[in-house]
Amino acid sequence: MDKLEQLKSTDRLHHMCEDFCKNSVIDSALYSKYGVKRGLRNSDGSGVVAGITNVCCVHGYVMSEGEKKPIEGELIYRGYNVADLVSGALNDRRFGYEEVAYLLLFGVLPNERELSSFARLIAEYRELPRYFSEDVIMRNPSPNIMNKMQQAVLTLYSYDSAPEDKSAESEMLKAISVISKLPAIMVDSYQALRRFYNNDSMVMHQINKDESLAESILSTLRDDRAYTQDEAKLLDLCLMLHAEHGGGNNSTFTCRTVSSSGTDAYSAYAAAIGSLKGPRHGGANIKVMEMLEYVKTGVKDWDDDDEVSAFLVKILRKEAADRSGLIYGMGHAVYTLSDPRAVILKDNAMKLAKGTDFEREFKLLNSIERLTPKVFVQERGDIKNICANVDMYSGLVYKMLKIPVEMYTALFACARMAGWCAHRMEEMINGKRIIRPAYKAISNNKKYIPIDERP
Repeated sequence: MDKLEQLKSTDRLHHMCEDFCKNSVIDSALYSKYGVKRGLRNSDGSGVVAGITNVCCVHGYVMSEGEKKPIEGELIYRGYNVADLVSGALNDRRFGYEEVAYLLLFGVLPNERELSSFARLIAEYRELPRYFSEDVIMRNPSPNIMNKMQQAVLTLYSYDSAPEDKSAESEMLKAISVISKLPAIMVDSYQALRRFYNNDSMVMHQINKDESLAESILSTLRDDRAYTQDEAKLLDLCLMLHAEHGGGNNSTFTCRTVSSSGTDAYSAYAAAIGSLKGPRHGGANIKVMEMLEYVKTGVKDWDDDDEVSAFLVKILRKEAADRSGLIYGMGHAVYTLSDPRAVILKDNAMKLAKGTDFEREFKLLNSIERLTPKVFVQERGDIKNICANVDMYSGLVYKMLKIPVEMYTALFACARMAGWCAHRMEEMINGKRIIRPAYKAISNNKKYIPIDERP
């Protein structure tokens, strides 16, 4: 096709898109008229109850006499407060993600023997099938690791001798296999990105089955395989905090919705990865880091509250940063006074950052967290409770661990796979019906026009 034909084709496409947009706009007043709860949320911001789960409770407010009352946030895995799970692992000076994965999958805390056996099983399943990296990842590298992970998880279907077997035993083996393999898929996808898109050297390491999942990620990612135990424990903490967040978050609800159709496990997990990629969900930690760079450049004195606040005002007015009007890392659909994940992560990360070049950046993020509610009141008269969410600090933690920005959301996916697996299996056992909400059609009936009479 020559350049003129390309231009004509582009013009035609432009006109077709104009038609599409013109015929797709819906008057926002109609949502209220028909009682449609946009985003499956009630008018007070609480979520529409769409299911029941044993897996996790995300607690950020209580309803008292019909009003939403804010409380300090709690995150409960199978009845256990995540703060207690984290404290248990830290106090015992051991890694905790494998314990959390066991708890989410089986519903009980493992004893020492069970945990050791499960951790070993995770390590044994960690290696990818023979030639998988060469044939699936290296032959068709992607500039976005999340897309590559999604494709690779779908491809694992072809390596499963019984991919459509939905018995409890088969589903559990698939879950353990995907939880184990996803970090290796992530790292190999990054190495392919390095070579083909960053014009850098690709460094591939063998899996060390004596390492925890967090250690394995750092070991295979870094060219020299070197890492400290403090670094590995901090990454493990991130994995624990990101492992699960209730049935209503977008990616988990996606996983359950897709699973309700009766499809295979790999399709459900790939769909969840696709959901998590979005900047309104798992991709938010990257947006926080982008915003932080704007603040660092636009504010001369990071310790001056007035100057930081003035820049935050510019962000809200769409005069600075990415001009979206959003202060990334602030606010949550459920949490009101605090996000327990942000509280735990911030406290532990600050300990490791103290005395390093990252300490000032953490303090700047803390200022943004502290000043944003006041700025919202000043600019919008908005007095609702707004707190920092986990994305406020997770990106800087990854930066401190020398993890490339391309992997931030992918790490989230590796952690959350345990939660997705637990929810899929719960849906398979209890769902029994395809998830199928209704949409109100508002288009008018039209008389058919023969093709030769159309304008």
